[in-house]
Amino acid sequence: MTSLVEQWRAAVRGVGATAGDDDLGAAGEYLLSRWAEPQRQYHDVSHLSAVLAVVDRHAALAPHPDRVRVAAWLHDAIYDPRALGDENERDSAEFAEGLLTTLGAPAEVAAEIARLVGLTAGHATGEDDPDGELLCDADLAILAADEERYAEYTAAIRREYAHVPDDAFKDGRAQVLKALLELPSIYRHPPLREEWEAKARANLERELNG
Repeated sequence: MTSLVEQWRAAVRGVGATAGDDDLGAAGEYLLSRWAEPQRQYHDVSHLSAVLAVVDRHAALAPHPDRVRVAAWLHDAIYDPRALGDENERDSAEFAEGLLTTLGAPAEVAAEIARLVGLTAGHATGEDDPDGELLCDADLAILAADEERYAEYTAAIRREYAHVPDDAFKDGRAQVLKALLELPSIYRHPPLREEWEAKARANLERELNG
């Protein structure tokens, strides 16, 4: 099986990075160390692997799948459960652009991948953004998991926010769930919407009303 670092190296080469293999590998190892930080209970290496697997499986839906893969690597590169609003996503986007520029990616590509990373704050994409749609769909794939896996996901999220009192967490989580349910569609790409939409909405409704 190809290691995650080898997958990273191939994807970042695919978006035009010109740094040497050692530097690309070191960047991949560093990113994995960030994904393995102790405050992460859900937003960890398992989540990264799951998002990458969805992107790989549906790469034909995106005109620039390597950009989506690299954005997946970087979308939670900075993750602090105590951060406010979309601070994590904004910081991750800024970090992404800086790292990719350092690794020799073209400036316009680094900026585009940073834009993709930023989309994961609200998972709202424009009319014609298939790369962004695939990243957002992959990031939200967990919502369509079976009941047992969904319960594991919600438990992990609660552990990440262990510092938040129960009542405040419940209120905040309800806002997140309602915002997702109010979207015209949780998933953007038609084949993923057909496969996942009903399952995701059932999970969200059950959690909200539980």
